[in-house]
Amino acid sequence: MKVAVVGGGWAGVAAALTACQAGHQVTLFEATRQLGGRARALSATLPDGTPITLDNGQHILIGAYTETLRLMRLVGVDPDAALLRRPLSLPFVDGTGLQTPRCGTHWPAPLDAIAAIATASGWNWRERASLIRAALGWQWRGFTCDPQQTVAHLCTNLAPRVLHELIEPLCVSALNTPAHEASASVFLRVLQDALFGVRGGSHLLLPRMDLGALFPEAGARWLVQHGATVHLGQRVQQLQHTPQGWAVDGDIFDLVVWATSSSNAAIALVESANSAIDAIAPALRTWVAAATALRFESIATVYAWAPQARLPHPMLALRATPGAPAQFVFDRGQLDGPAGLLAFVVSASQGDVDTVQAAVLQQARTQLAPLHLPTLQPLRTIIEKRATFACTPNLHRPPHVIAPGLLAVGDYVQGPYPATLEGAVRSAAEICW
Repeated sequence: MKVAVVGGGWAGVAAALTACQAGHQVTLFEATRQLGGRARALSATLPDGTPITLDNGQHILIGAYTETLRLMRLVGVDPDAALLRRPLSLPFVDGTGLQTPRCGTHWPAPLDAIAAIATASGWNWRERASLIRAALGWQWRGFTCDPQQTVAHLCTNLAPRVLHELIEPLCVSALNTPAHEASASVFLRVLQDALFGVRGGSHLLLPRMDLGALFPEAGARWLVQHGATVHLGQRVQQLQHTPQGWAVDGDIFDLVVWATSSSNAAIALVESANSAIDAIAPALRTWVAAATALRFESIATVYAWAPQARLPHPMLALRATPGAPAQFVFDRGQLDGPAGLLAFVVSASQGDVDTVQAAVLQQARTQLAPLHLPTLQPLRTIIEKRATFACTPNLHRPPHVIAPGLLAVGDYVQGPYPATLEGAVRSAAEICW
């Protein structure tokens, strides 16, 4: 088939790769000059004038992201070199928190995660037992629950400290939705894959290179090498249904895969529906209604820098409280960036750039005080206002099939995963080519 993929984010590149592997003639359209969508690289400059590369948001992968890792290997990116692999570890600055003991580093799932829970510093035996008991109960029930249930309701029997120090930050980072609003069934699916799935599924994978180089740029090179066409800086202006197929700016394709954000997809499809004179229009409008009904949450990343600033670990958990919004801080100097560069992540963030930045810097001064860091200077604060859909219970997400010959991929379409990199690339894998 002659296949058009509109959108060069992670889902679009994954769809183009999958179609190309299936033997189709693929053309990829990306409106900007840069691939990656909401997981891409940005240029910046340190206060001393040194040019650096940032990401438009600090992302983290886990060992359970098998489809993402498979595609990275396919396009020539070695995950062992590109990602710093760490056993499940969410330490706070004072050394407490979840950390897999050295003896359990290479144990099979779920023993490695159970070892981390059983030895969590700062938790008493009742708190540890409450989490182990709950996890085994979730496994016994096949990681299923009432689709109307929230994460907070699912975890009502957990010790309060476990809920506040582990479940709530995990939930808001994985689903970008607060626990009292988040879907328990989706949360359980992620836990199932991470804790009871593949060996090393709970391991944290921290990028050692910018997000563009991590997958989409290498994917585009692979596509060109295998006969596909990649158009950067070419925005699709018109999508029209014809008796011969779908016309993308006048060029006929047998199949079109729409891989932009849900809002951009809805705009394009409304225009297409308004110009359609056949039975396709109702299908387009039905899909658009589902896409526009989604509610979105924002994610903020506050980059700050100080000469010789260094954390005891590449990643630390932070205690998110009123006025202290960040859940995690990453030491980019121990990953892919210059020494002294820290990235603070605020999932489900609220407020404008100045407000979020000021709150995070105050949180850093308070919670990182034991490290005696030099004074951090704000470098750049990036807020993705529509970063992910709100992953609420019993959510109706748009389907893959929009109309005959027209499909959608992205982290927001129907699927078992929340809006993550793995959710984006899995949406492409679920298409039957």
